[in-house]
Amino acid sequence: MSSLALIIVLLLVLVASMFAAGLAYLGYRHPDWIPALTLGLLGGALFVSVFIPLGTA
Repeated sequence: MSSLALIIVLLLVLVASMFAAGLAYLGYRHPDWIPALTLGLLGGALFVSVFIPLGTA
C-alpha cells in the first residue's frame, strides 16, 4: 500500500473518530436527543462501511 493511501486512511479514521466523539458529547450534554444520535451513529457506521473497503483496495 502506498504512503498516500495510508495517509488517506489515517485521515478517514481521524474524521470518523472526531465524528463519534462529537456524537458522544452531544449524547452526554443532551440526553433527550438520544434517538436522533442513534440515527447519527448509524450514519457513521454507513460512512465507515463505505470508506474502509475503498481504503484497503
